[in-house]
Amino acid sequence: MSSLAQEESRSISENVTWGQRKRFADGKVSMPYKRFLGYDKGEDGTPVINEEEAKTVKLIYQLFLEGKTPAGICSYLDKLGTPTPSGRQKWSQTTVNSILSNEKYKGDALLQKKFTVDFLMKKTKVNEGEVPQYYVEQSHEAIISPIDWDLVQAEITRRKTLGRAYSGNSIFSSKLICADCGGFFGQKVWHSTDAYRKAIWRCNSKFNGSKKCETPHLDAEMIKQKFLLAYNELMVNRTGFIDDCIQMHQVISNCMELDSEIDKLNEEIKIVAEMVKACVNENATSAQSQEEYTKKYTSLVNRYEKISTRLDEVLFEKRQKQDRSRELRLFIEAIKKQPLVLNEWNEKLWVGLLEKATVHHDDKMIFQFKNGAEIEVGL
Repeated sequence: MSSLAQEESRSISENVTWGQRKRFADGKVSMPYKRFLGYDKGEDGTPVINEEEAKTVKLIYQLFLEGKTPAGICSYLDKLGTPTPSGRQKWSQTTVNSILSNEKYKGDALLQKKFTVDFLMKKTKVNEGEVPQYYVEQSHEAIISPIDWDLVQAEITRRKTLGRAYSGNSIFSSKLICADCGGFFGQKVWHSTDAYRKAIWRCNSKFNGSKKCETPHLDAEMIKQKFLLAYNELMVNRTGFIDDCIQMHQVISNCMELDSEIDKLNEEIKIVAEMVKACVNENATSAQSQEEYTKKYTSLVNRYEKISTRLDEVLFEKRQKQDRSRELRLFIEAIKKQPLVLNEWNEKLWVGLLEKATVHHDDKMIFQFKNGAEIEVGL
């Protein structure tokens, strides 16, 4: 009876799994609506926007692009009393990160991100190529524009690659650099308890060590004005500038050589893995010198590890190229839509176009844009 029950469970699981994968292959999108913020299940079974919940999703993306960290966003939402997707009052960074990285908010859907590996225990794991995945573009109405979604992904990558802790106090955090020491500028408050209170930005390490940084302090209004000057100078020859960026993007986005090497390395790994397996089996089934076996086995393992290390390096290089390609594509798209002359401060352009702004002690700032262009502005 136990065997029959187990076989019945297996049969039901296989039928359900087949049905799910058939829906994925057909591009049909489903969501865990009770725990998915921003969408409800429509009458025809497709996702429809929940306008009230969508406001929270848009707020999360806005706060992130304004410089806040996931932890800072959680605190902000907790203070507002905004319920989480599951209806709780306490937000977690995991939930915020999931919302910021989920492609469904831009109207697309990556299907079969996880799959069931054990029909009895219902154990699931992240799909790392074991079963097919399907990416459906414009599968439903978007809450976040594709450009803003990509901007957030680029900003997530930028923060991860800073090489130091990111501060989410302001959109200026981690973009203002001291030319003297290479450290970040941070916000400081003067006269915090009296009528002369003023917030300024200066090098965080200005008074650390024996040699003091001589870079000047700045206020937010000055930073904004200098950025506008740099932007307007950048746009003097927009047409030629965009053509150069497009050519650069074509070069950066070409990963054919890396893909070829990745395929070759993967094939080598399979071959060496089979050789290791054969070596072990041979030693287990026939008498031979253990000294020779150990020497052969160690040589194969070392070869395997060397290939694996090189594969990791090539994959990392490809990811870097892809990240750079995405940044440049976003830069080109943003530049095309902007006016030749900017008179008012625009936070999205600061986030989307600027890589960093370096402050020098000889009263100048150098703005480096994401295409590599540098514009010098006097202070």
